[in-house]
Amino acid sequence: MNTHDTIVLGSGPGGYLAAERLAAAGQKVLLIERDALGGTCLNVGCIPTKTLLACAKHYLAAVGGKPFGVQAERVGIDWPAMQAWKREVVDKQRAGLEASEKRLGVEILAAEGRLLGPGRVEAGGELYQAKAVVIATGSSSVVPPIPGTKGNPKVVDSTGLLELAELPRSLCVIGGGVIGVELAGLFASLGVQVDVVELMDEIAPFMDRDQAAVLRRAMKAVRFHLGCKVESVEGASVTYRAKDGVEQKTEADVVLIAVGRRPNVTGWGAVEAGLDVNAGAVVVDDRMRTNLPGVWAVGDVTGKSLLAHSAYRMAEVAAADILQGPASDPAPVPDRMRYGAVPWVIYGNPEAAGVGLTEREAQAQGIAMKKATIPLRAVARFAAEHGFSAPGAVKLIADAANDRILGVHMVGAYASELIWGAAVMLEQELRIADIKQVIFPHPTVCEAIREAAWEL
Repeated sequence: MNTHDTIVLGSGPGGYLAAERLAAAGQKVLLIERDALGGTCLNVGCIPTKTLLACAKHYLAAVGGKPFGVQAERVGIDWPAMQAWKREVVDKQRAGLEASEKRLGVEILAAEGRLLGPGRVEAGGELYQAKAVVIATGSSSVVPPIPGTKGNPKVVDSTGLLELAELPRSLCVIGGGVIGVELAGLFASLGVQVDVVELMDEIAPFMDRDQAAVLRRAMKAVRFHLGCKVESVEGASVTYRAKDGVEQKTEADVVLIAVGRRPNVTGWGAVEAGLDVNAGAVVVDDRMRTNLPGVWAVGDVTGKSLLAHSAYRMAEVAAADILQGPASDPAPVPDRMRYGAVPWVIYGNPEAAGVGLTEREAQAQGIAMKKATIPLRAVARFAAEHGFSAPGAVKLIADAANDRILGVHMVGAYASELIWGAAVMLEQELRIADIKQVIFPHPTVCEAIREAAWEL
């Protein structure tokens, strides 16, 4: 029987990072992946989407350069060239990942893996044994039972949309969450007529309500149909019932289903091996331990936080727990997974990001709070680079009783690059006075956070 220290099932962000951390610590690690190394994120999710969004931003900068003294003529879109650039980025990133894994000594096996029980895995007709097993099987797109979608060549998920050979003239997006909003913004930026049909009364329902409205209004080229329930799809014609109960239709060339993702808990032996699966996800504690001894789970399969960076952190927590081994004297403080300061990002045009409690969530918890919102045009660098009419704002929420920062929410350029600092504020339980003493570089967009703290 093939023996290793740790076997990792799945090579998405949680899987490959767990393998790297454990191998770097000297373990003999086997990483099993049935598809492409890097999982959904690298191959058909995060990275290809952001690559195409970067292409769209270059295009928008060219056509919108006149106020900044830049004259560009005959600016056009070369969709095949964009697709070629996307493939080059993905291919090189995947090659770099493979080289990194091999440099650290990780053994990579291209096969379908199946958990047989604690420490036992079958893959490619062979049996493998290890002291620890890390489950990182990821998630898949949710396909709702909407009449007319199954087997319809005009209906695609995010993977299918990103692989279109030609840019469509029109697109109907079913779902106004992260994936739906990002892809709606991408294709609208490229001149595609985009309609978004969303069941809730606002896009991105996890966002702070004020900031969600700012983001929606900023996406002027997208037609949003909120509070609408899709009833059927025929070809690329979407029939939905509006708030007032009236049935309406939206015609498009392509229909995107973007109503979320669900953990992959079937097909690899979870139930048969005795894993505790509840509400469609593998149950774990704060050290990513499952109910089976010697088995950990990380990433989307846990259903805790379906974000690549959450998977990274889960992988580090699991790796630390695996490496800790028997308790020593004095016992080290265990690394634990905490979810109160996990940032999220919508990589649209403009971007949006947030961390911590929204205003509604604070109210629901009965927390007396105070808040401040600063428009990004109030800070010099943002105004210089984007103008005075560009949308964007930073909102800070603090506990009125002790001034501790509870949430930071922002819409506008650079939001994805600023939010990590806000996550540190929440993780370290900083207060308004602490933020006021931080020296923010000038001129930068992050100064809006300082201004909001002083406003509070």
